[in-house]
Amino acid sequence: MRFTNCRVAWTLLLLGLGATPTCGQQPTVRDDSEEAIPLTEIRMRDVCILPDVDTQTYYMVGPDRNSVRIYTSADLRTWRGPQTVFRTPENIWGDIPVVGIWAPEMHKYRGKYFLFLTFNTRHLLAEQWPNWRPRVTRGSQILVSDAPTGPFTPFANRSTLPPELMTLDATLWEEDGKPYMVYCHEWVQISNGTVECLALTDDLSAATGEPRLLFRGSDGPWAVISATEGCFVTDGPYLRRSKSGALFMVWSGFGKGGYTVGLAISDSGKLAGPWRQQAEPLYQQDGGHAMLFETFEGKVMMVLHSPNDRAARPRVFELEDTGKTLKVVGEFTGK
Repeated sequence: MRFTNCRVAWTLLLLGLGATPTCGQQPTVRDDSEEAIPLTEIRMRDVCILPDVDTQTYYMVGPDRNSVRIYTSADLRTWRGPQTVFRTPENIWGDIPVVGIWAPEMHKYRGKYFLFLTFNTRHLLAEQWPNWRPRVTRGSQILVSDAPTGPFTPFANRSTLPPELMTLDATLWEEDGKPYMVYCHEWVQISNGTVECLALTDDLSAATGEPRLLFRGSDGPWAVISATEGCFVTDGPYLRRSKSGALFMVWSGFGKGGYTVGLAISDSGKLAGPWRQQAEPLYQQDGGHAMLFETFEGKVMMVLHSPNDRAARPRVFELEDTGKTLKVVGEFTGK
């Protein structure tokens, strides 16, 4: 979750987020009419689309301050919603108030539905750097439900990832029958943001082992240092197995055209890599935080938000998997 200007993002977070609601199980809240909404009219950032084969329904998931909303569709063209499927309980992290949700992803895994959420707070970590962005408790957490509309329940009152780490934008990947969290280690804490992974228990209730570095933001040949912060940003990793057996990962940072989606490739087909970065980005017109999915007809798609500001809207692109890389075929407008 990034705005083009890093300082603008922090200001909006401080000024634009409301108070947390009361605690307890949060039922689904319908905010919508039953009218169909064209894809082009939806405004939402950090979007994830889950195709649920069992219900033949696409669920488009996105954040709304302290809550998570979904739209539903049968064809990707017209959508109904939004529905609020989760609101942050007041005490979800105990004595540390959560002030916002970033980058929700929904995954269907072993018969249950999981939300991967990044919770943001203003709680200062012990180590602060002079003349630097405040280093705060911020992390990715997994919640579980029996239905895509909730209610979603957290496994603990802290991030799933180590709470001393500033983490965000976690996603799920299974390798050799073992689930992993792939996530970004926040540049605010380490300057040169990274993409890392950590093993999970079989029920996704907790992380196990030690974090493993996959690559750094500076590894992207298209990536540029933020002019205002002097950092390399890493956002929104998402993985897909290529038809050749290679492992593809889309991720976002900043390039010469603003927010940018790059492609990293593990030719070994393993999370351990080694990872090489494709020189040419998949998208570089001030849009990012992409994720990949397949339509019910088997087409490979990418959804991202663009532009990277308050006017952000979901944009969907059809891709070609050549075995060696992913290529953008064209934009799906829903017309």
